[in-house]
Amino acid sequence: MSGAPVLPAVPLQQRLAPSLARDWPRLPVAEARGTELITTDGRRYLDFCSGMATVNAGHNHPRVTAAARQQLERFIHGPLGVVFSEPLAKLAEELPRVMPGEKDMFFFSCSGSEAVEGAIKLARHVTGRPGLIAFTGGFHGRTLGAVSITTSKPKYRARYEPLLGGVYFAPFAYCYRCPFGKERLSCGLDCLEAVRRILGRVVHPSEVAAMILEPIQGEGGYVVPPREFITGLREICDHHDILLVFDEIQTGFGRTGDWFASQLFGVVPDVLAVAKAIASGFPLSAVCAHRDLMGKWTPGAHGTTFGGNPVAAAAAVATLEVMHREGLPARARRLGQQALARFRDLAGRAERLGDVRGEGLMIGLEFVQPGPDRRSDPDFCRRVRERCLERGVLLYPCGFDDHVIRFIPPLTVSEEHLEEGIAVLEEAVDGCR
Repeated sequence: MSGAPVLPAVPLQQRLAPSLARDWPRLPVAEARGTELITTDGRRYLDFCSGMATVNAGHNHPRVTAAARQQLERFIHGPLGVVFSEPLAKLAEELPRVMPGEKDMFFFSCSGSEAVEGAIKLARHVTGRPGLIAFTGGFHGRTLGAVSITTSKPKYRARYEPLLGGVYFAPFAYCYRCPFGKERLSCGLDCLEAVRRILGRVVHPSEVAAMILEPIQGEGGYVVPPREFITGLREICDHHDILLVFDEIQTGFGRTGDWFASQLFGVVPDVLAVAKAIASGFPLSAVCAHRDLMGKWTPGAHGTTFGGNPVAAAAAVATLEVMHREGLPARARRLGQQALARFRDLAGRAERLGDVRGEGLMIGLEFVQPGPDRRSDPDFCRRVRERCLERGVLLYPCGFDDHVIRFIPPLTVSEEHLEEGIAVLEEAVDGCR
């Protein structure tokens, strides 16, 4: 019988590029529901990674899967602009109801990196300025433009130079590891002054299109800045007519206890890049702005083939309905306060747990070596994660040395599962020496 040759059976990771396939822990998942993952050997894990902060409404929420299944039977794909779909029209009507400020016009794409790329292009196009100010420790994606403003780890930029030009980096307000060696109560916000110095000594403000940052850093260590830092950046941007762009790809859609982290700080960005939890795991992202700004992006200046896919849009509409119906942002705030209290008690007795910080159910636990100098302890962090995995709880690291555990269960996590996850993590920290 003729035909294609049968490939020999080999482990999947030997078929996939090692740049990603050699990540940890490579669980062979067969099924997922709510907070739980079920592997091919039938073992159950609590997913406190949430598909990397993507399944805020839980894995395979019945309302989301039903909406996607129904759309699959109707219409799967058409290039946006050539055709329009009913789910996308509905999504474009619903998003302004939860957006900070009057964001009422959107460019839809497929991934967070694409949203960041789009935000960069929008800012440069409408301002006619080339410069971008980004912040140390930020992570914005792996495509060329996004990685050009990423500094959470050197490996993301290594061997890809030259990157996008016109990018200037300012220090982020990482108070536990103040870049100026100050303590929070007496620091005077030198990080804001550093931004002003860049605009006064390095690049003229008239050459800067946008400042781009995560209002709470994700991959960089779950770093929550002081409110005054974010409001200060807004004031600087207003003074110099610079666009303020927030990357809320990880912080968005209820994760931090409000719909978006910018709302926690009382700051409205000019442009918002969103993705991840917008569609519960279906590939969808968006650049969001007011029509007065977005309307200056001329026809043909940017485009997409798969952005705004009808099935992904239907899933996104259903995801928003679930978040409203189940009050998930407020639930994240309440459960997050409970978890933070427990972890701060744990830090009081665990010498290596140097700092606990977060908003809502976006919590970072930073591990350090014994002593006063706060040296990162990635080995201890790894052993804690491995011990949790043995007990059936999946957690994932972040931070410049992978020394921070990100605690991000789905916002639908039950009280029982939350208690189980916290207890396992407490036992792992107490048990590792």
